[in-house]
Amino acid sequence: MVLLAGCASTDLPPAPAQAATADYNYIIGAGDSVNIVVWRNPELSGSYPVRPDGKISAPLVEELVAQGKTSVELARDVEKKLSTYVRDPVVTVIVTGFVGPYSEQIRVVGEAARPLFLPYKQKMTLLDVMIAVGGLTDFADGNRAIIQRTSDGNKQYAVRLKDLIKRGDLSANVEMRPGDILIIPQGLF
Repeated sequence: MVLLAGCASTDLPPAPAQAATADYNYIIGAGDSVNIVVWRNPELSGSYPVRPDGKISAPLVEELVAQGKTSVELARDVEKKLSTYVRDPVVTVIVTGFVGPYSEQIRVVGEAARPLFLPYKQKMTLLDVMIAVGGLTDFADGNRAIIQRTSDGNKQYAVRLKDLIKRGDLSANVEMRPGDILIIPQGLF
């Protein structure tokens, strides 16, 4: 009797095709760059990196936490700090380098050609992720891959990477969500 355990399918539910929400707002993370524009005060304007501790430093604004905030929230915080020195400051914050906080990044582990993390982008799909990581290794069991969705309490969903990549089955292409972890197992043969 031959046992084909490597061919058995997973008991996980398939990943939902639509995952993104219309009201998604980008969250600033360590490694991002922000461009702070202070209206009528060009000497206070500039581009600043978000340090590994999640903070930024700018003229008259020292040690301000940026990580975990939207660009609008950060702009209001900068205005509050500057109001001590500038009358009625008007600040705009534009994120120019996108990394995002770890909780928002897409991680790909296992038998991807280049396992890595990616900044989440709205409407990002499984196919977009697989193109970014260079596809599957020769040893991957793509149809047993799973998405662990941290935004759903680490619920796991089955995805069909082999069907998507090797067969071009676009019905296997699903939307990703911030914080998703794509786990690609190795096949037994």
